[in-house]
Amino acid sequence: MEPHLGIDGFLGTRASLMLDVVFVAMFVVVPVLGWSVWLVKFRRNFALHKRVQFALGLVLLVAVGLFEADMRINGWRPRAEPSRYYETWVDHALRIHLVFAVTTALLWVFVIVQALRRFPSPPVPNEYSPRHQFWAKLAAVDMFLTAVTGWVFYWLAFVA
Repeated sequence: MEPHLGIDGFLGTRASLMLDVVFVAMFVVVPVLGWSVWLVKFRRNFALHKRVQFALGLVLLVAVGLFEADMRINGWRPRAEPSRYYETWVDHALRIHLVFAVTTALLWVFVIVQALRRFPSPPVPNEYSPRHQFWAKLAAVDMFLTAVTGWVFYWLAFVA
């Protein structure tokens, strides 16, 4: 019996719809994240920064939840097996990507929860700001590395 592969993606690769959605979404998330950092660093617009970060967190939570459900229900390996890198690099790339993806998820939850707890409403700098900046920078770098390693995995598994 042939495995159920779910809905085909829209990018013309072997990937599923949810793989394509997440692949493309990261091309939006990373610049929006950068814009949000710019808002707070150069415009000192703490309220908009808070709204953008909270919205990104919610969007990512929903997207990752739907993505994980699709991977559990439909899987990804049958779509990746035709890759010339399936036997050599695909699993390595996935493991590297998962290190960043999991730590990013944990860091984002930590940074958002702590910011909601420790900053007043409306948000303004306070004694927690230096720690927030440290953890938020780490989370932003981790998000960027999650995107890059995800794009590499996508290419190796579903394009090559």
